[in-house]
Amino acid sequence: MNIVQLNNLEDWYLANFESQLKGRQILFDDIHPLINNLSSKFKKEQIGFSENKIPIYKISIGLGSIKIFSWSQMHGNESTGTKAVFDLFKLFETPPSSHKNYIETILTNCTLQFIVLLNPDGAINFTRENARNIDLNRDAVDKKAVESKLLRKHLDSFKPQFCFNLHDQRSIFNVEGTPNPATISFLAPSEDVERTLTEGRKETMSVIVAMNSLLQQLIPNHIGRYTDEFYPTATGDNFQKLGYNTILIEAGHFKNDYDREITRKYNFYALLQGIYFISTASSFKNYKPYFQIPNNDKMFLDIIYKNIQVVENNETTKTDLGIQFKFKVINGKLVRYEAIEQTGDLSDYYSDNVVNAEKLNINELKLSNS
Repeated sequence: MNIVQLNNLEDWYLANFESQLKGRQILFDDIHPLINNLSSKFKKEQIGFSENKIPIYKISIGLGSIKIFSWSQMHGNESTGTKAVFDLFKLFETPPSSHKNYIETILTNCTLQFIVLLNPDGAINFTRENARNIDLNRDAVDKKAVESKLLRKHLDSFKPQFCFNLHDQRSIFNVEGTPNPATISFLAPSEDVERTLTEGRKETMSVIVAMNSLLQQLIPNHIGRYTDEFYPTATGDNFQKLGYNTILIEAGHFKNDYDREITRKYNFYALLQGIYFISTASSFKNYKPYFQIPNNDKMFLDIIYKNIQVVENNETTKTDLGIQFKFKVINGKLVRYEAIEQTGDLSDYYSDNVVNAEKLNINELKLSNS
């Protein structure tokens, strides 16, 4: 198995990641100047518009016969993949001398295409859905949204061997059997309700095995496996069924990293490793270790308030409150707030922030139930 060598890459990343992109909300106005500044190594195409007439771009690089297609922010509020893709562009522009050989191998063997922000309207509103309230990740069959039509048009035109479908997942997910948040989770999507282990899924799994092998060196026991329940209208499931092997990357939480600036780095590493493996692999048969990756569980909370007093029906009782941080746009600015995710005895849940709340007044915490 060909694995990216980590020597010097960490130092390169810290000095060269795309620092113009930061935070949870990434908009078209943030990426547009970066697209314009890409060198002649890249082909830049405006391929259409969102429902609200914001441009959508495709970026291409490489001259090889192996075709790899990627897209980010089909959910507008899931921006970590977009940041990681622009970090990858920086590596293609100025690779360190110790890594030039394999970057050249990638660009010689592969043609890479990236749709870098598929849902710019949802990014403004910080929602999963587009301007017509359509979830693009559930629109693969009907293709009601113009963004869904664009994605499918360029998929069918390019006919890639592999796809990377870049998402973010909630901080509720931990790696099963551990207290660790699922910082990166992978999925080889199912093609049918029976979750049949087709040859295409095996090939997809083998790429995930390679990505997991690298990430376990960096963040051991922070890698999860997303549920492979079949969703008949989902993008990954349908693209996989069409014969386009699709790797789902879900970027998640890392300790105290609510802007996902640490997670983006591991998303970058995962993308780089996946592309490098595809560009050099002689076969895609090593799929069985995929099933050794622990499942995602839903046992992680951003805050646990222990033994907080709650008054119900004129009776005072003590309970635990589990909080998930959520985000919404207010007056054009992204605001984080505390939403109640779980109540009751939370002794089986995990958090990096457990608060003894015996003396706290629940009404002073400004918690939300939404």
